[in-house]
Amino acid sequence: MLGNYFYHERMRKSVALFGSLFNNIYVVRKNSDGTVRNTQRVPLSYAPKDKYLERIRANADLDTDTNIAIRLPRMSFELIAITYNSERQLNKMNNLSRGVSNNTSVRQKIQQGVPYNLLFQLNVYARNQDDALQVVEQILPTFNPQYTLSIKPFSGISDYVEDVPISLQGVIYSDDYDGALDQRRVIQYQLDFEMYCTFYGSISEQGIIRQVDVNTYIIGDSDTLLSTLTVVPNPLDANADSDFGFTTTITLAGDG
Repeated sequence: MLGNYFYHERMRKSVALFGSLFNNIYVVRKNSDGTVRNTQRVPLSYAPKDKYLERIRANADLDTDTNIAIRLPRMSFELIAITYNSERQLNKMNNLSRGVSNNTSVRQKIQQGVPYNLLFQLNVYARNQDDALQVVEQILPTFNPQYTLSIKPFSGISDYVEDVPISLQGVIYSDDYDGALDQRRVIQYQLDFEMYCTFYGSISEQGIIRQVDVNTYIIGDSDTLLSTLTVVPNPLDANADSDFGFTTTITLAGDG
């Protein structure tokens, strides 16, 4: 079985789908009288948390360090674990089968998928609490605690859509503000998510049974053919996914 190349980009699509949820989050800053001073879109990137914090802390001294600091608020996310989910495993004999367009002689066969859980970590970084809370509050109401999206798991099959639940597992707050007053403050919210993902094997093609012949015999010392029953689709060029009937023909032995 191994060595039969296939690639459905299932995990790549899952990472892109997860990241797209948080692409349009904004922070609004207001004056003391309530008027809007500016509106800022919160940047999002795929990056480990430790690398981001290291980059932010690289410009800790705001008086003597002239390097350009990372602009906050900002978000990053990463895929941190992949675990098998035995509770969602279906019968391995329940394969997917679909017709091939403009081909009435074969069907595509897809073996039952294997369920996994993808664990994501979304991190929110901000200099002040109000910015961080604005970002977090725009995320939490969407997950109660689950939100479902749809994905096309196969690159070459556009009519098959799969629902993908994403659930929020928890929120962790931390405030990196234990240095001097002239050092940069980093407020961080860590949001942990679990996303369902099903991995599928290669797509194979198999022939379609278009005619069934049943022979009837008289059982005795020497079996004698009595009749032959033939069943074919009606019309003969019917597609496996179309609406069609059957034509049954019974031929008695000796009738040719």
